[in-house]
Amino acid sequence: MLYDELAYHIWSTKYRHVPAEGAPEASIEETWRRVARAVAAAEPHDREHWARAFLDALVGFRFIPAGRILAGAGTGRRTTLFNCFVMGYIDDSIESIFEHLKQGAITMQCGGGIGVDFSTLRPRGSEAATRGTIASGPVSFMKVWDAMCATLLSTGARRGAMMGTLRCDHPDVEEFIDAKRDPTALRNFNVSVQVTDELMAAVAADAEWPLCFPLDGGETVAGETRRLRWPGRDSEVPCRVVRRVSARALWKRIIDAAYDSAEPGVLFVDRINAVNNLYYCEHITTTNPCGEIPLPAYGACDLGSINLATFVREPFTRSARLDIEAIEEIVPVAVRLLDNVVDVSEYPLPEQAERARTTRRVGLGITGLGDALIMLGLRYDSDAGRALAAETLERVRNAAYRTSIALAEEKGAFPAFDRDAYLAGRFVSELPADIRDGIARRGIRNSHLLAIAPTGTISLLANNVSSGIEPVYAAEGERRVLSRDGTPEKRRTVDFAYSLWRRERNGGLPPAFVTAGELSPEAHLAMLAALQPLVDNSISKTINVAPDIPREDFASIYERAHALGLKGCTVFRPNEITGSVLSAAPLEGPHCCSIEREGD
Repeated sequence: MLYDELAYHIWSTKYRHVPAEGAPEASIEETWRRVARAVAAAEPHDREHWARAFLDALVGFRFIPAGRILAGAGTGRRTTLFNCFVMGYIDDSIESIFEHLKQGAITMQCGGGIGVDFSTLRPRGSEAATRGTIASGPVSFMKVWDAMCATLLSTGARRGAMMGTLRCDHPDVEEFIDAKRDPTALRNFNVSVQVTDELMAAVAADAEWPLCFPLDGGETVAGETRRLRWPGRDSEVPCRVVRRVSARALWKRIIDAAYDSAEPGVLFVDRINAVNNLYYCEHITTTNPCGEIPLPAYGACDLGSINLATFVREPFTRSARLDIEAIEEIVPVAVRLLDNVVDVSEYPLPEQAERARTTRRVGLGITGLGDALIMLGLRYDSDAGRALAAETLERVRNAAYRTSIALAEEKGAFPAFDRDAYLAGRFVSELPADIRDGIARRGIRNSHLLAIAPTGTISLLANNVSSGIEPVYAAEGERRVLSRDGTPEKRRTVDFAYSLWRRERNGGLPPAFVTAGELSPEAHLAMLAALQPLVDNSISKTINVAPDIPREDFASIYERAHALGLKGCTVFRPNEITGSVLSAAPLEGPHCCSIEREGD
């Protein structure tokens, strides 16, 4: 099943269980059996039946659980099966800052990446009312988190990722935007600005933009205040306006930094909350490190992907077709497996366990879309390609929700389920009538069911199938990977669809073969726009652009992303700070989910 050297290397160094005593796993088939048995242990009845069903889904990489599940399930080690977590809100005090630093370290040591909202920390230069000390600002404390992550990596811990976010109206937002222009700064972070609809409206109107921070309890000011729903607060609070800037100048600063250094990304937080299935009991301000799961405090990523490339019948022929019926048949098994992960996983912190069990959020996604389209003879940027992708994902969505309703009848609805409020949610209100009726009568097991992750590492494991909903990056080349001792080395890569084509043809490229770098930004956005309405969590996708793209065209990508209803946007332009991701011989994947950070 592991056809090439790179896939074997990924399995051997990342997912193969090597016990302290006894023989290591001899094959990927043994890994699949270990995972299937471990996850079936959550079943109250018929465990052998479900272990066989889970194994059947895993064989041949038809369904690929996220990396932490593959690496940790059934090993007996105290590692989490969740890839990533969003941490709790930091109170604006030294005690809270370092308590949350400790929580982040514990989480990362157990194998989880983390997302942290630093908006709760007072701006640089402001005075702490209780002690009279001068604040150094959120970016300075991000450097402490960065050093923590680097130290853990030096101990041989899994290379996790961190996401750091800041509100667009925090007084230190300009420093935050420019932080990664320094090629040595915050290298273990992805960073994104929490962009509100109000900022986008101010940009359009060329208005001034107020930078604010909440008042201390009992503090009074003579100047201007605004009432805002600040991170970590249950309702609107009075915020002091520290100063005003041009909205367009701030927006340009975001765009210029992204153009020059590939970061920050943007999170459209108002939209994230407006369509959140749990809008009635949680408020979201950040995401996991790669952005496919917007999460509340202590929320977690429970991920897995259906590999579309394995469901293409008669590839590269006039009779080529995607077996959507077979995809629908595997969805119930995949959802049940991910739901069981909630029960069998270890959790680094008790707050994370409580949040996961209260909502039972899962993220079933797809991978291999780029390769599947090539094998079907459909260009990634074609109307037909987008239509097929949307039809497939809609069928996956409906099957997932129907499965979760059945699981609720069998095992109970998630504890935070409120029937009337849940059914009134924007995403749920647009589901088919039979699904809404089922939720009303029987409840639902999982608050959320769908997410499209970058799947960078597990797609390499699956013989280098194209990752997530990304197009293919190159037919072949080189990729930097990590050996078991953590040292980098180069391995040759050959795209899955191209490899299959080459085995059956003398040469050349498949007629529909197109790489990420050959696509227009609008083609990337169009695929995102076609699929985002079908996903209740979010989608991790990088829009790749040429190094010579004009700045005004680059800026328009972000504005189009907001206009199209997306939840966020990450654009990568090869640059002097991060280097070139796309080339004839790429060394690594998209910057936000490189193999070293193992974003899946």
